[in-house]
Amino acid sequence: MSRAVDAVVLDIEGTTSSTGFVVDVLYPYARERFAALIAERSGEPEVARALDQVRAELGEPDADPARIVRVLNAWLDEDRKATLLKTLQGVLWAEGFARGELVAHFYADVVPALRRWHAAGAALYVYSSGSVAAQRAWFGHSAEGDLSALVSGWYDTENAGPKQEPGSFRTIAADTGISPDRLLFLSDRAGELDAARAAGWRAVGVRRPGEPYYEQGVQDHPEAGTFEDISGVGSGA
Repeated sequence: MSRAVDAVVLDIEGTTSSTGFVVDVLYPYARERFAALIAERSGEPEVARALDQVRAELGEPDADPARIVRVLNAWLDEDRKATLLKTLQGVLWAEGFARGELVAHFYADVVPALRRWHAAGAALYVYSSGSVAAQRAWFGHSAEGDLSALVSGWYDTENAGPKQEPGSFRTIAADTGISPDRLLFLSDRAGELDAARAAGWRAVGVRRPGEPYYEQGVQDHPEAGTFEDISGVGSGA
């Protein structure tokens, strides 16, 4: 990049971390616990709101817990990016991380780069389809310890909007107070990179062999194989 950027906004799945970890570890973890969550904690505000949203989505205001569990599992099978599903997953994952039953995966090149960019004065943000609660738990429980202090803010599809809409990136830019052309978005999905660029951001596609979108590529966006390939971040760049 010709000019340094002031902040990096990170996608998680396929970018900082393996999609396989999400699909093979986190999804089964949530699937095994949906029924107990609904049976035991449906009175908690966050859980109750998500369950009401499931019923509204289905058009079935009287859907019982068994029906909701079946729907949640079907959405998991589809890898649907439904905010209400992500909310319930986030509740379960946060507790799993806190209990030490889960340890977040990061690619080996990611954490050194995040620390280097942070030390160079760049602000770091996360924008993921996973809930903010899940993001905080993820960065708080890595194999290299608690990384959450490196992150200045957290965005998901509820507080920012869908990841393939330029308006979501405008919302984030306004919230951070950083000029769009000083924001860099990293993702493995071309549609998300397109949306960031349409909002005036800079965007780099991260292509990691074995990830679902690797063969699809990042179209006409600059690309990096690892975070080590990304330069121009922070005042020390």
